[in-house]
Amino acid sequence: MPVVARPAALPADGNGRAPRVTSAVAEYLRLVLDDAAAIEYEGPLVRARAAGADGGTLAELEDVRLLALQVRAAFEARRRRESELSALFDTASDLATLRGVDSVLTAIVRRARQLLGSDVSYLTLNDDAHGDTYMRVTDGSVSARFQALRLPMGAGLGGLVAQTAAPYATASYFTDPRFRHTDDINGGVREEGLVAILGVPLIRGPQVIGVLYAADRTVRTFDRSEVALLGSLAAHAAIAIDNARLLEETRTALEELSAATRELRAHTESVERAAGAHDRFIDVVLRGGGVDDVAAAVTDALGGRITVLDEEGRPTGGGDGATALPPDPAGALAMARSTGRTVRDGDWWTAAVTVDSDLLGGLVLQRAEELSDSDQRILERAALVTALLLLIRRTAGEAEGRVRGELLDELLTAPLRDPDGLRERARRLGADLDRPLSVVVVRVEERSRGRALAAAAHLAATRAGLAGQRDGRVVLCLPDLDAGAAAALVCRELTAAVGRPVT
Repeated sequence: MPVVARPAALPADGNGRAPRVTSAVAEYLRLVLDDAAAIEYEGPLVRARAAGADGGTLAELEDVRLLALQVRAAFEARRRRESELSALFDTASDLATLRGVDSVLTAIVRRARQLLGSDVSYLTLNDDAHGDTYMRVTDGSVSARFQALRLPMGAGLGGLVAQTAAPYATASYFTDPRFRHTDDINGGVREEGLVAILGVPLIRGPQVIGVLYAADRTVRTFDRSEVALLGSLAAHAAIAIDNARLLEETRTALEELSAATRELRAHTESVERAAGAHDRFIDVVLRGGGVDDVAAAVTDALGGRITVLDEEGRPTGGGDGATALPPDPAGALAMARSTGRTVRDGDWWTAAVTVDSDLLGGLVLQRAEELSDSDQRILERAALVTALLLLIRRTAGEAEGRVRGELLDELLTAPLRDPDGLRERARRLGADLDRPLSVVVVRVEERSRGRALAAAAHLAATRAGLAGQRDGRVVLCLPDLDAGAAAALVCRELTAAVGRPVT
């Protein structure tokens, strides 16, 4: 506001009489325009007395002075109100722009200190989990102890505000008996040097969630307008906190929804993989496929590398052509058999191939990524299909071996009543009775006889011969080999199969 020069004294009339009141009014208007201090409004009246003005003139000047001071006070109140409204508008803008709750609360506490002209302002929030109140934001504070205060519920001026949900002010904190003093709170307030404190509640719905304070280090009485202003800022602070809570709940809900969506998508993909693998397994069984076909279906569905194990946990050569074994394949296979579930050992996932309680082998999948429950079910279903195929092959082999054995037994014991019939039966089994044949009799321990007989049947089938059991011995009939070569071949193959020498 421009400064207007003031005359040194009020002008007098032409006869030297007292200054005119109208001239004094003009000077008081200049004082108002200059935003002069209240003490300067005494000047015109003092100069009028010095000039010898009469009592009526002095009374009029006094009225003008009081009126000028009232105008000055009105202007000052209006400026203060404009400043308060501007601060509230800025705070509302902060909330509208969805700024972070910490920055909004910091701005509110700082504005409270500026508008009320206090030494310190601060905000506390209730901690329902701990049952107390803690400092959230401070402005103007110099005491670390004060900034770290935690106040028991109901203690101090803030406790009174929280209990009554009404503002409270004290001109002298330590001598005020209206609230409960504690050593911890008094120590923090004393270290900060606070004397006069005003607190207003932060209310969300029916609940007080905190308190906003303005405090001075000297005795001070807070008027109603200051209480109302701090209450308005507290209302904005409560809105900011509530918005932050709602945003956090919304963010949490969105994260939960996203997680549920991802889980549903993953589940859907797993179901689709399982359905696709199931169809592949059915196709393998229906078209008479083998274990390698099952392994290929598993790797197509789950990725990784797969190896087929025998009942001892040794690779059978089946799978995708690459050997991928856990550190203890036999142990993993035994655990998978006992639990009936897939067993993980590092990057290896093992499923047992069983029929009833018999262990036929296992499937080992090497894959670093986690297998979901549905993916583990795919591997376990593959082991079940493998068991079915092995059982079918074993049953077929046993049936063929039984037929071969019956034919061999008949050749060795019965008279040749129907040579043509015997030749036809042998032809169906892939054997040719018109070729030179060698008969090999094998002695083997009883506990190994079943395995030896299975190996002999396999050897006979691959060599277009016959095999069976007679009088506790394993007997083979092999074509196109002399006796010595036939015996050496049989000993080598059956010794490898039973794991101990045969004769």
